Amino acid sequence: MDTKEFIAKRVAQELKDGDVVNLGIGLPTLVANYVPEGIEITLQAEHGILGTGPAAKPGEEDYELINAGGFPITVLPGASFFDSATSFAIIRGGHVDVTILGALQVDAKGNLANWMVPGKRVPGMGGAMDLVVGAKKVIVAMEHTVKGEPKIFESCTYPLTAVGVVNQIITEMGVMDITADGIVLAEIAPGLTVDDVQAATGAKLIIPDDMKVMNIQE
Repeated sequence: MDTKEFIAKRVAQELKDGDVVNLGIGLPTLVANYVPEGIEITLQAEHGILGTGPAAKPGEEDYELINAGGFPITVLPGASFFDSATSFAIIRGGHVDVTILGALQVDAKGNLANWMVPGKRVPGMGGAMDLVVGAKKVIVAMEHTVKGEPKIFESCTYPLTAVGVVNQIITEMGVMDITADGIVLAEIAPGLTVDDVQAATGAKLIIPDDMKVMNIQE
């Protein structure tokens, strides 16, 4: 299974019936394709849509229907469209249950850096700083390393998006919960050892007695 697909499928298992969910650009948008059967959620796009659906199938794209990253999507019956001021009123008003987004770095304190690599030109932070503060739960969905280097640290070194906002990290190597004591490795990917995950992580992981193996439903 493709790494990003694997991560998106596991993230989708965290969603609950009735959740209002915002998906960040990139990998998180794949989560819309894997919402478990029997679970009904409402997807919110920060540029002004409530009720988006999965990605548009090839040949069925309507380029007036796009997500926040500019990629073609579908909308579900009952979807609504509005301006960005209304969209961010929803976000800042605490009406988003879960936001799922990628990261450049995450640390043991739940700090998030996902908008700037020092020395490189960037378009800006976008709505991430509002989303991670306004949502009830923040899930970081990302690959565990970049070019073999960790993305999870004791303390972020990149400029922060927000402080102490991340609740959970899901990668191809495991599911990690951010707690007052640090990062708990709640689930580990099949075929890996704790030493494998720790070697790829720049923060000390807490290993619980009831750690589980990630279970991805096909």
